[in-house]
Amino acid sequence: MSEYIRLLRDNPDYARLWLAQVVSLLGDWFNTIVLSALVSNYSGGSGLAVSAFLLARFIPPLIIGPFAGVLADRFNRKRLLIFSDVSRSLVVLLLLFATSPDMLWLIYVLTICQFALSSIFEPGRNAIMPSLLRQEDLVLGNTLGSVTWSAMLAVGAIVGGVVAAVFGTSVALLIDASTFAISALLIAQIKTCPTEEHKSAENRSDRGLMDGLRYARQNPATAVVLLVKLGQSLGNVDALMIIYATELFVIGEGGTTSLSLMYAAFGIGAVVGPIILNRFHDGSVRGMRRVIIIGFVSMSLGWLVFSGATSLAIVAVALILRAMGGSSTWTYSSIILQKSVPDRFLGRIFSLDMVGFQFASVISTLITGLLVDSIGTDHVREIVLGMGVVSLVPLILWTLLVPRLEKYEDRLAVAPAGD
Repeated sequence: MSEYIRLLRDNPDYARLWLAQVVSLLGDWFNTIVLSALVSNYSGGSGLAVSAFLLARFIPPLIIGPFAGVLADRFNRKRLLIFSDVSRSLVVLLLLFATSPDMLWLIYVLTICQFALSSIFEPGRNAIMPSLLRQEDLVLGNTLGSVTWSAMLAVGAIVGGVVAAVFGTSVALLIDASTFAISALLIAQIKTCPTEEHKSAENRSDRGLMDGLRYARQNPATAVVLLVKLGQSLGNVDALMIIYATELFVIGEGGTTSLSLMYAAFGIGAVVGPIILNRFHDGSVRGMRRVIIIGFVSMSLGWLVFSGATSLAIVAVALILRAMGGSSTWTYSSIILQKSVPDRFLGRIFSLDMVGFQFASVISTLITGLLVDSIGTDHVREIVLGMGVVSLVPLILWTLLVPRLEKYEDRLAVAPAGD
């Protein structure tokens, strides 16, 4: 803990970015709990309706993400983050009008708008971090960011469920809107970094997305890392959690309490994953690549336990395992990119990274919804088991790719001596 305190004390601009993350994530989980329950209840528990809601969150970043990365590389990232926060605050306020089943369409439309704006924020936030931290602090900074996301998931999910149950959905949405506004104010206080003050002429005159794609193609080490978030998203856990909470283990109004507990368990797992695995690598790119294998193993085990869960407690254990792996692979893949990709390409590479994640999420969510509606919630455990089998694919591929990539890098390292 002292390391993280030191990190925040010695890097005030990063501390402001971190605080902005804390408050906005708190509101995000209020939003997620409330809207997930509303969609399920308004639609009568339709798996396709729940999947459509999740698709409304995944598709906008998939489409807009690559172009948002170009913006992050060409323009001031700090200003883009503020624009995204302020705009999302206004969009969330409009969700207050979704008060009946016949307004379900409005939830979908506004969710699309919110996550289109989020697609600008995420590449910008990831790309600005190396200019706020020293290289040797990137592992700590990203671990703290990942742990914060996870902790706010655990806290925000429980508090969001309680607030929605006691005060109603309107209060929860108002809190969400205010957190985006507070986040914008915090980011506005960050001193502009030299690399952000004036984007170089080279950045402004390049060919945008095509140059980002060319960089990935010419750098196999980068291209391989872009497969990590894609692989961990094969099999959508969010849709299945909603079905489990609202149909199988219903606690609270419409399952909001059980969903809150599931997200809390997921958050706990995501907190401890990177903290534990940080003990098994030395902060090098090679070390983190190898630890990602352990993350994929944990995810597969989580799916297996999830499929056989007969109580909410077993579901919680499964989600902790699943989240430990997912949080670790996410964290280390991001750090590897920050350590190895030049600043002028970071926005585009991170946007491509998110596109892979969103693409896999969209396909998985759509398939999950269709399967639930076609074979029914009585067979949802079989669906989860199928997701677990699918999760073995990225585990096997990554395990095979890592040693080959290391051999490739070794050959490059000795090539000049043989010339």
